[in-house]
Amino acid sequence: MDLGVDRARAILLDALGRDPGPVQAVDSLSQSVFLGADVVLKVSTSAEQGGRLDRETGLLPHLPQGLTAPLLAAGTADLGGTTIRYACQTRVPGSAPGIDLPTADETSVRRWAVQAIGMLDLLHGWQPDDDAGRILGDGVDDGSFAGRAPLEQDIDALSATGILSDRTVDGLAAVAARAPRRRRSDVPVHADCHWGNWLVHGRDVTALLDFEWARWGDPVDDWFFLIRFSGAFRSAVLAEVVGASGLPEEDFRAGCEHREAAHLVSDLLQASAYGDEGAPGGGRSLLELDEVVRGSWWA
Repeated sequence: MDLGVDRARAILLDALGRDPGPVQAVDSLSQSVFLGADVVLKVSTSAEQGGRLDRETGLLPHLPQGLTAPLLAAGTADLGGTTIRYACQTRVPGSAPGIDLPTADETSVRRWAVQAIGMLDLLHGWQPDDDAGRILGDGVDDGSFAGRAPLEQDIDALSATGILSDRTVDGLAAVAARAPRRRRSDVPVHADCHWGNWLVHGRDVTALLDFEWARWGDPVDDWFFLIRFSGAFRSAVLAEVVGASGLPEEDFRAGCEHREAAHLVSDLLQASAYGDEGAPGGGRSLLELDEVVRGSWWA
């Protein structure tokens, strides 16, 4: 459903009680997003998106100060007989460096990584109140690593679809056999902190955005995303994260390998369930899964 800039301005006018000035639509992987000079509007037009946005707006007022863009207003509006959900946040200076950091240089990436690690430490050390804790624990399914048995079950389900070679199935079984029985689940994690969800302004990281998938988890859940989506700078970011985490690099790589396998298996199961072999990223996920079992970068 196309919201349109005029309708976005009207929502902002009603929510903020003032004219937001010129507004422009920007690309987003999830919600419809509009930028004003000092405000950002996110709009959900489906029940699934709306549920995730409700989770985020419930968490934003509770998050540690300085971590993300402050929430200004949230609510519902009518769009041609359809109820939509929206959230207005302060526009923080900066732009997303993007998944795989395509235009960055190593000096900048290392500086951003150190700052991102500090901000994630702030999140991981946060002690949520009861309301925020319930949101984090409401059972969102993000395809993440949840322990050895759930990973083995997903591998069996994907194997049953017939899209995997015997070699890939055997390799995945070996990855799962090395996984811990349970995932730590006592720390608030973002669970989607790839570089498309960070803002940087010059030399500095200014915000972590999009807390729709935030949940209880293990800090490694976030470190994985930070490293995995660093493109050509993966080794540099790994070095910064390992140094800050205090974990032995071998253990850290193993934890990331389990998470990559779990996410890829989940992506392929979802595509298979909808009978959509041409789903965006589906073919890439299959290739990446084969790389994991042949001897992944994490090994």
